[in-house]
Amino acid sequence: MSDQALPPIRVQLFSDTKTRPSEAMLDAMTRAETGDEQAGEDPTTNALCDRVAEMLGKEAALFLPSGTMCNQIALAVHCRPGDEVICERTSHIVNFEVGGAAAIAGAMINAIDGTRGMFDAGQLTSALRPALRHTPKARLVAVEQTSNLGGGSVWPLTRLTEVSDAARDAGLAVHMDGARLLNAVVASNVSARDYAAITDSVWIDLSKGLGCPVGAVMAGAEDFIEAAWFWKQRLGGAMRQSGVLAAAGLYALDNNVERLAEDHANARRLAELAAKIPGIEIDVASVETNILFLDVTGTGIPAPEISDRLAAKGIRMGAMGPDKIRAVTHLDVDRAGVEDAAEALRDVL
Repeated sequence: MSDQALPPIRVQLFSDTKTRPSEAMLDAMTRAETGDEQAGEDPTTNALCDRVAEMLGKEAALFLPSGTMCNQIALAVHCRPGDEVICERTSHIVNFEVGGAAAIAGAMINAIDGTRGMFDAGQLTSALRPALRHTPKARLVAVEQTSNLGGGSVWPLTRLTEVSDAARDAGLAVHMDGARLLNAVVASNVSARDYAAITDSVWIDLSKGLGCPVGAVMAGAEDFIEAAWFWKQRLGGAMRQSGVLAAAGLYALDNNVERLAEDHANARRLAELAAKIPGIEIDVASVETNILFLDVTGTGIPAPEISDRLAAKGIRMGAMGPDKIRAVTHLDVDRAGVEDAAEALRDVL
């Protein structure tokens, strides 16, 4: 179905990247004090970086245009060409970053077959190659919190600690793709600082559930962030008067973190309603945060066709292959919206 044929989307569940800044956030952006970010002269950007570094318990932080750039810069700093990154097979760095690990860092991926986007210390140890001149040198373990393709699954702190300890024992650094780290914080009542303590580098996204129009902040030791600055410049990421964008991040941290619990509750509500529709399978108990996958095999209708039928009713969800539909809740979709979406799903089937 062409975009031209679609009616206006009234319930947007395709992704939490579809969020739009509120009027209050836009007001904060227009009032931001700005300067030259590249020269360290933008007070609002500096305040955001200091805030995130403190929140994550790191020495310094860096404001970047996107989470993908955070990941790619982290890989480039930690690795040298030919080094190996160990992660779970469904990780964002494997599936959604256009082969950046190879193209930018020159690193290769050693992917673990985990469960719901996660693996354990034993699997990590088994993935380590013998120290021979013929094998690539493993440099980094990367984890994704929460796991997107794991259905918004939350890595337990105990498992992360065990994985981190195994990585340290093997001489590897640990990087956390924290695109939805704050969703994990709200869902688990574990602080961002405690999660980040197991990492050498970690970032949070501002443009997903926090509702900002753009941006992410990566944190680590001072020498890591200094090296990251070179890659930021090399990749064209210097942003000058970025305080306009950083102000949105500060507003989000003040106003949009605790409310993530509403998104989680709405995702569970959608899962409960969808589970009652004949032909749809979902383990409602597995919905921990704001992402859910609906198995539509039993409907006999391909997922892309179901997605198109929903779009024709003003409801947008994403088809993930031939038999799965992904829905992601966020601050622009309320309880009535998810109930509307569930009713439309029932109708199109």
